[in-house]
Amino acid sequence: MKRTIVITGGAGFIGSHVVRLFVNKYPDYSIINLDKLTYAGNLANLKDVENKPNYSFVKMDICDFDAFYKLMCEKHVDGIIHLAAESHVDRSIKDPFTFAKTNVLGTLSLLQAAKLYWESLPEKYEGKLFYHISTDEVYGALEMTNPEGIEPPFSTTASSSEHHLAYGKDFFYETTKYTPHSPYSASKASSDHFVRAFHDTYGLPTIVTNCSNNYGPYQFPEKLIPLFINNIKQRKPLPVYGKGENVRDWLFVEDHARAIDLIFHKGNVAETYNIGGFNEWKNIDIIKVVINTVDRLLGRKEGEDLDLITFVTDRLGHDARYAIDSTKLQKELGWEPSLQFEEGIEKTVRWYLENEEWLNNVVSGDYEKYYDSMYKNR
Repeated sequence: MKRTIVITGGAGFIGSHVVRLFVNKYPDYSIINLDKLTYAGNLANLKDVENKPNYSFVKMDICDFDAFYKLMCEKHVDGIIHLAAESHVDRSIKDPFTFAKTNVLGTLSLLQAAKLYWESLPEKYEGKLFYHISTDEVYGALEMTNPEGIEPPFSTTASSSEHHLAYGKDFFYETTKYTPHSPYSASKASSDHFVRAFHDTYGLPTIVTNCSNNYGPYQFPEKLIPLFINNIKQRKPLPVYGKGENVRDWLFVEDHARAIDLIFHKGNVAETYNIGGFNEWKNIDIIKVVINTVDRLLGRKEGEDLDLITFVTDRLGHDARYAIDSTKLQKELGWEPSLQFEEGIEKTVRWYLENEEWLNNVVSGDYEKYYDSMYKNR
């Protein structure tokens, strides 16, 4: 094999898309999917590649330094794409210790193992890379200088470009100061700092990317879009924080995976790249698009389920607006999103409606019991 790459968190939402892309695109690479299989990790996400000769799975906690260092040495790993993380803000508010342990100490464990193994080689760091995937939430929040934005209702054929610059002229740049506001974003900010510190102190070849909100197939249904698709289907309430005025930049997960591939192979060491969709939407407006799309695809009257929207007490420390500027990535490496938001939502909704068995297994937790049984003696 030309290369041996470990993708941490490869059984998760974004990770599974990255694993699939690399396994299919690079048959001469050995791709190791390393995942602890927490509630958000599901090997069913990778059924289509699990028997490929260049794919393997290792169940491991990224905090287990000894086990990961041993894996590095035995498999001669020369690249790490680090996606494994606790990522749900609400969970971080209830349990910040778990987020600090996984996101900070887990990342530090991987960094130290990579450093020690690569430094022991004759070529040392040549041809090696530690690529760390982070979030736009580390930057804090942007002011909405145009809080009204574009007035609803939006049609599912409206151009996503209408929503860029709709709520303000400020964006998150690679040079934006870090001001995290939640335990989740604070833990990711800390891990980012450790990655950069390992480059500055030891010369470890690293890249950091910060991405906006992802959506698409295989996302765990605690996140907004898959949760609401499932609730609309079952005509359950759609809990919306505050008035649904918070603005997020949305990126189709397969476009994110393409960006990761490009940056891993063509990005410059020690650089930071922002990955976003230039695609800002208020939560309440994106929810209306999802409702209209689900209703139409289920043969219901479009907008029939708008009355499922239920406003609930706002999240603690809820940031008003995130907006990524991806100009650097576009100009330096030529990446840009391939899908308009409405195309991506149509594709996403269809996937969840057509993969009812996957969704039911995740919602029921049956997949967790299966993996607990499978790996209990390992």
